[in-house]
Amino acid sequence: MSTTAERPAPAPTEAADPEPRLQPRGVHHLAISTGDIKAQIEFFSDVLGLELVALYWMHGVEGAWHGFLKLDDHSYLAFVQIDGIADIPAELGVTHAGNGGGKCAGGTMQHVAFDVATKDELLAMRDRLRDRGVHVMGPLEHGMCTSIYFAGPEQLSLEISTSEVAIDGNHWIDPEVVALAGISEEELARYRSPRTYERPAEPVPQPPLDSPMPQMAYPPKVYAALMTMPDAEVTARLSVTDPPVP
Repeated sequence: MSTTAERPAPAPTEAADPEPRLQPRGVHHLAISTGDIKAQIEFFSDVLGLELVALYWMHGVEGAWHGFLKLDDHSYLAFVQIDGIADIPAELGVTHAGNGGGKCAGGTMQHVAFDVATKDELLAMRDRLRDRGVHVMGPLEHGMCTSIYFAGPEQLSLEISTSEVAIDGNHWIDPEVVALAGISEEELARYRSPRTYERPAEPVPQPPLDSPMPQMAYPPKVYAALMTMPDAEVTARLSVTDPPVP
């Protein structure tokens, strides 16, 4: 008689923990320029149900107001109002896309999609929007997600989406588009599996001022002063931590 059944099962092999990848875990806040922060707060609080959690003088920017509406405890929709923004003309195809498939200048926000957990919640949000008088297109099924589309104040292009499972790159990275984008096989492999980063024992110094990487838009002398100032001095001189209401 076989004794196979009597043998103890082998101890399960524990999978090795994957090497941690240093990366952001989500979006802390998306800041949108506005010429009427009250209208934006009214829309997003009443129409979408977001709680206003901050409205104060923006730190280090004279005359600017900063407002935060809560998505969750670590993610917010933010608005910035500065004198003169209301006077800047909005031009479809240049400053604004107008809808989720429209054009606008590179580096500007084409649209923003908010997330809900289930399709039922998505349909509930559709009904909430329409109840507030907002036109909604959808839901549209995209395979990787289901979405509804609508507009916000100042010609914002907005979307709410839900995904049943995480997006699978094996199915959603189109070889034709990869080729059209000029991405090689080696580059694609690197994009799909970004290299890990091990922080060195000592802080990394600032790159040279003539670094070819993107740079923030400040007057040249101001930028040079900020980028050559020790981090501790930047923190000490520019930080503001006290809330406007103690």
